[in-house]
This record gives sequence, structure tokens and C-alpha cells, in this order.
Amino acid sequence: MKLIIAIIQPHRLELVKDALYDADVNLITVSEVLGHGRQKGVAEVYRGIKETGNLLRKIRLEIAVNDNFVDKTIEAITKGACTGSIGDGKIFVLDLAECVRIRTSEKGSSAIG
Repeated sequence: MKLIIAIIQPHRLELVKDALYDADVNLITVSEVLGHGRQKGVAEVYRGIKETGNLLRKIRLEIAVNDNFVDKTIEAITKGACTGSIGDGKIFVLDLAECVRIRTSEKGSSAIG
């Protein structure tokens, strides 16, 4: 089991979600976050408004997957998020020690679905 964390541009969220759904990855958590990478103070256009400063709006996706879905998930995120520009984001893959479905108390891979 893996936990995939992706930081993407806000305007790419719908494209990433569509690509994930096409890859049969349906269980995601989405958060609005602030941050910056190497671009630091580079201006960014968000919903037609140019923003500058140290922290830029980003979207954080958290997706728990079984091992056989890791590559499909990464490919889907990359497909939906890539513009070829600086600031497209990052994907982190972490080992997931345990997963428990609260409703049924299922554990491990079956709890992810």
C-alpha cells in the first residue's frame, strides 16, 4: 500500500480528477494549500488575477492506493497536471503502514478498496 501526495496547480484539478477517474482511481482527498518551490516570488496567474509573493495557491491531493495502482495513479496525475511550465508540481510516494476502514474495521489492502 502506498500514499501518494501530489501538489498541483489549482486550475489543473479538474483535468487531474478526470484522468484519475479514467484510471479507475476514485478515492482522493483534496486540500487547498499555500507554498512555493524553486520559483519563489515568481508571479502566477490564478483565475485571471496575477499573484506575486512567497506563497502561491496550490492543491494537495492525497490518494491511498494498493501497490498495483501506483504507476497508473502517477501517470494520471502527470497527464492531468503537466503544462510544461515551472510550478507544475510534485508527486511524493510514501509507504503506507496500515489502513483501516472505520465502518467495517477492515484492515490493509481491502480497506483501501
